[in-house]
Formats: sequence, C-alpha cells, structure tokens
Amino acid sequence: MHHVAISDPDLNLLVALRALLEEANVTRAGERLGMGQSTMSSALARLRTVFHDELLVRIGRDYELTPLARQILPQVQLTLPLVAQALGQEEPFDPALANRRFGILLTDYAAIELRPVFAIAIAAGGGLGFDLRRLPADPTDAGRDLLANDFIVAVPGIGIEVPGVELFRDEYVVIADRDNPVVSGGSISFEDFIDAPHIRCDFGRAHMTPAERRMRELDIRVNVRVATSTLLSIPTIVAGTELIGVVPRRLIERVGASTATVAIPTPFPAVELIERLWWHPVHEHDPAHSWFRATVHGIAQAGALSR
Repeated sequence: MHHVAISDPDLNLLVALRALLEEANVTRAGERLGMGQSTMSSALARLRTVFHDELLVRIGRDYELTPLARQILPQVQLTLPLVAQALGQEEPFDPALANRRFGILLTDYAAIELRPVFAIAIAAGGGLGFDLRRLPADPTDAGRDLLANDFIVAVPGIGIEVPGVELFRDEYVVIADRDNPVVSGGSISFEDFIDAPHIRCDFGRAHMTPAERRMRELDIRVNVRVATSTLLSIPTIVAGTELIGVVPRRLIERVGASTATVAIPTPFPAVELIERLWWHPVHEHDPAHSWFRATVHGIAQAGALSR
C-alpha cells in the first residue's frame, strides 16, 4: 500500500496554493513558506496549468484573485489542516520558530487596547507579525473578509456569525473640550447635546456602533458637522472647539489629558461596548491560529485587557 506523506509534491503544491491565495502576492507567499520568488512563481505556473485558470491576476503592483481562486480558497483552507491532521503530520506551532503574520481587521481604538496581546506575541517569536487593517465598509461580507484575514475585532450585532471570544468591555461617553461651557458642570443636558455640533466616526454604512443604535432607537437626531474615519483623531479635532461626540471612554482615558478633552456621561442611559475577536471556522484547525486564539483568550481571562 502506497504511503502518502505530507511532503509529497501534490500536497506541497496545495500548501503553496493556500499561501498564494491568502497573501495574493507571490513574494509574500514565498516569504511565508521560506521559498524564493522563482520557486513560488514556478508553483503558481503549475497551479495555473492544473486549474486552467490564472488564479492571480496582476493589477498594477498588486494581484487580485480570480473568481475561481476566491471559490477555491475556503476549500483549501478547510481541507489542508484536516489532511495534515489525518496523516499525523500536523506539527505543533512553535512561535519561537514561526514565520507568520496575522491579518486583523479592527478600529484604531481597538488596536491600542490590544497592545498587551501584541507585546506578548511579539516577545514569543521573532517571526510573528501583524497586519492591522481598517474594518471593511460593508460587514455583510464578513465571511469573505475573514477568509482573506485571520481575525476581525468588532462589536456584536453587525451581522458577523462566526466563532468569537470576548476581549473587553467599555462604555460610551460624550467627549468635549474641557472649556466647553455646555459641559461645565461635568454633565450635559439633553437639549445642549441635541443643539451642539457633533463629530462622528464613520466606519462604513453598515457599521453602526451600539451608541448610534441606541440613539436611533430613542429617535435622537444630532447635527453631525464633522465626519472622520478614525476614532483616534476625534480628541485632537474636538480640542479647542464646540464640537462634541460620542466615543468609548477608554479613548479619552488614553489621550484626553494630552488633548484637553474630557469624558461626560451621555444624556441618555449608558451604552455598553463589548469588543469581541471573531474568526472564520476554516481557521479552527490552523495550529498558528489556535495558538494566537489561546494566547488572546488567556490574556483576556487574566484581565490584562481590563482597565
């Protein structure tokens, strides 16, 4: 009986296929697998012959996956770890020897709060890295986004239905310049809140924050004079102006003192913010992925992400 080993050429070609499609870049795929660019180019040429499809199409300096490649990717991601497991060839993940970058979709605010995670992971292995990317404007395609990335950090209730773990909790507050007269007493009236010019962080048409959802439920309409794409920019913009906004409390705890902005309770019942780490089920059997999930869960459980 012929013994099939994970080192067989056809399985190696599948490993190359996964790296090429996940990275959508021949050079990065080669770096990830420790192979030269010429070797990866040869693998891509063979794969194109096997599938009778270009798989990767160059657009300017970048590559895009063809429709067939997008269809193949989740199947390869699901199958390869199971094949390795079935053959007893799955190697435990050793971060000290790893060469792996984790792609994470998240806000700049969440990235700051995850510093303990990044610090521990970076200390664990010289080959570990992170590509932090903005949340997609349309979360209805979270499945595809999570196939192209390892994780998404986001709140519940935006259409993500995949495995996840809670990271930390926060609450929404009103941010204002400390000399703004509408917050002089450490609070803001409902009328002043409605009348004031607002700043809002726009994450995309379908990424409504829990605070915005509550305001919509209460039919609270505000005058948004400034829209920005990053939470971290809000305190700097608010400073020295009459602008106010509704932001996570931790944001002001981090940068309020340096920007002369203050946190004031919202004039409606407090809204909790729960940040979760989500991932696609196809990653469940990936040893590197499992290691990172366990690391994050341990840090969160230990309270290292709490205030």
